[in-house]
Amino acid sequence: MSANALPPVVDTDTWQRELDALRVREKAATRELDAIAAQRRRLPMVAMPDYTLEGEDGPVRLADVFEGKKQLIVYNHMWFPGKEWQCAGCTGFTSQFTRLEFLDHYDARFVIVTQGPIDEALPYKHRVGNKMTWYSTANSPFGTDVGAPPEDGYAVNVFLRDGDTVYRTWHTNGRGTEQLTHTFPLIDLLPYGRQEEWQDVPEGWPQSPAFSGWPGSKEIAALYGPGEA
Repeated sequence: MSANALPPVVDTDTWQRELDALRVREKAATRELDAIAAQRRRLPMVAMPDYTLEGEDGPVRLADVFEGKKQLIVYNHMWFPGKEWQCAGCTGFTSQFTRLEFLDHYDARFVIVTQGPIDEALPYKHRVGNKMTWYSTANSPFGTDVGAPPEDGYAVNVFLRDGDTVYRTWHTNGRGTEQLTHTFPLIDLLPYGRQEEWQDVPEGWPQSPAFSGWPGSKEIAALYGPGEA
C-alpha cells in the first residue's frame, strides 16, 4: 500500500459534481436491476421430483420444507467430510441471516441444505452460531440435481410450491449470491473497497488475494458461536 493511497482532496462543489456524475450511473444500475428482477419473475419453471431430505426431526419431503409457505429459498452449503471447519465463505455468508421472520409476510422461507449428514451438520450449525434452519441432502440426489454436488460448490435455488408439487424457478452460484448479502455492499461503499487483487482500483490502493479479508470458520465460531471454539 502506497503512503499516498488517499483520494484527492477537492473543494465541496467539485466533490458534488463528481458525486452527481456517479449518481447517474448508480441510478442506471438500479433501473437495470429492476429490469432483471422483472425478467426473473417471468422465467418459466421446472417440476421437481418428490425428494426426501433430513431435518432436525427426521426425514422430510421437499414439499414439507416449505412449512405451508408457497415460496422457498435454499442456500446449498458446501460440506467436506471429516473437516472440523467447513467452507468459510458459506459459514460467513449464512451467519448474517439472523432475523428471517419478515419472509413470513411474503409467504416464503429461507433455509440451508447441506451435503453433510444431519447429525454432523446440526452440531456444526450450533458451533458457529448459525441461526438458520438446516436440512441435509446426504441421502438424496437433491443437492447434485440443483447444482451443488458433494464437495463441489455452493448455490442458491428458489422454489415455488403448488400443493404437493415443487417447481424450481431460479438458480445462481459464485458471485451471483452477492445480491443476497449485506456484507459486500457495505464493504463496496468504503474508499478502499474489498481490497482484492482482481478489482479496478487507483494506483497504490491496498490489495490482497480474493477473500483474504473474510474471517475463517473458526473465527466466525468465536464471534457468533456459544463459546466452545
